[in-house]
Amino acid sequence: MSTAVQASNGMRIDKWLWAARFYKSRSLARQAVEGGKVRVNGDRVKPSRVLRPGDRLLIHIGVYEWDVTVLALSDRRGPASEARQLYLEDEASRLRRQAQVAERRLLGSPGAQPKGRPTKKSRRMIHRFTQAEG
Repeated sequence: MSTAVQASNGMRIDKWLWAARFYKSRSLARQAVEGGKVRVNGDRVKPSRVLRPGDRLLIHIGVYEWDVTVLALSDRRGPASEARQLYLEDEASRLRRQAQVAERRLLGSPGAQPKGRPTKKSRRMIHRFTQAEG
């Protein structure tokens, strides 16, 4: 049972961002809006800004950027399939994000290097290298 909000009433932008699953909590959504990471129709807004269907949002999360149009409002945070029904992402925005994801996968993760003490084999190689200098 979906609890959709009447379009004429609107709803707070931080609550919508939470319900649409862009942020894990309303407080994180509020901080992002206050920090200028979310723009409505090109303008920087406050978390209490009333959002209505048809508004265009530009959302920055980390290195990714979403350009979405609000289709519906909901006061509850449902499953991801329901959350995707609340907005329509611009095609160029989606392609740009997918290219960024693919590029990051090719680069690999910086934490992939082994951590901790060197192995016996690597210690021997370090000794050979340092003994050759002296």
